[in-house]
Amino acid sequence: MAPVSERGGATGGQDSADRSVALGMLAGVCAYTLWGFFPAFFPLLEPAGAVEIVGHRVVWSLVIMALVLTVTRRWRQLWALDRLSWARITGAAAFITVNWGVYVHTVNSERVTEAALGYTINPLVSVLLGVLIFRERLNRPQVVAVALAVVAVGVLTVGYGHVPYLSLLLATSFGFYGVFKKKLRGDPVVGMTGEVLVIGPLALSVLVWLGVTGAGTFTGHGVGHSALLAASGVVTVVPLLLFATAAQRIPLATVGMLQYIIPILQMAWGLLVVGERLDAVQWTGFALIWTAVIAFTLAGRTPRSVRAGVSGRVGAPTYTGPDKP
Repeated sequence: MAPVSERGGATGGQDSADRSVALGMLAGVCAYTLWGFFPAFFPLLEPAGAVEIVGHRVVWSLVIMALVLTVTRRWRQLWALDRLSWARITGAAAFITVNWGVYVHTVNSERVTEAALGYTINPLVSVLLGVLIFRERLNRPQVVAVALAVVAVGVLTVGYGHVPYLSLLLATSFGFYGVFKKKLRGDPVVGMTGEVLVIGPLALSVLVWLGVTGAGTFTGHGVGHSALLAASGVVTVVPLLLFATAAQRIPLATVGMLQYIIPILQMAWGLLVVGERLDAVQWTGFALIWTAVIAFTLAGRTPRSVRAGVSGRVGAPTYTGPDKP
């Protein structure tokens, strides 16, 4: 009877791991889909500038997360975090704040395709960080796919005619945010609360200063404008929590490749709604990018029997759980 029980336990453990990975994949897809529609939301917050918008995102996110922790009685978990966890939370907060500011500025300047390029480059950053920091492995076809994506980014850079510094800032800031989120132990809700709590005092100080100097827009443009600024908290929190769930359950490189959902939706918005245009070189670059994405995805599809014996291979994720980096 013991061997049967052991086999059953092993099967049950594998099923649990598979369910966790599936949850991570679903959370990642949902998070990136919501982020893909952000170009439709932030222009609604004008005439508020990028700094004010980011300030409201942080402050209202803190209000929401404080309510969530109060209802779920998780404040003790937050205060029980050790110094290393708080250091990682602080790092995550710094990088995501930079990412928010650059993104809002880019989108509200009607440079949506540059924002899409940033989130096209970002998976390359995530793949690189996954390999260097977490020792996630790429098989040879995946290496070829990533190399093709690098060439595609070069083509896109030539097509834009200048160094895409906004795109690069978006890619690197979010890539390092993903590193800190993957290293952070504990509940994603607690971690997200810690992030907005760390940056909250600075954000509130900026909003107060904008209000006192008359540069703020929260009280002078109607109830609808104020409500939209407050709603930025919900718009911010939901995809970040979904992303945190994904980052803790699947390899960072896989999380990065899912990111291509964002440029698909943002490119569509920029071209169909904003009216931006791409030339032949830029279209070629994006075609190469999607070829690389398809190749990378197919290269990562391995039989379950092989996956069970390989740890940390990109495209064949194993569950690490919230208590492992």
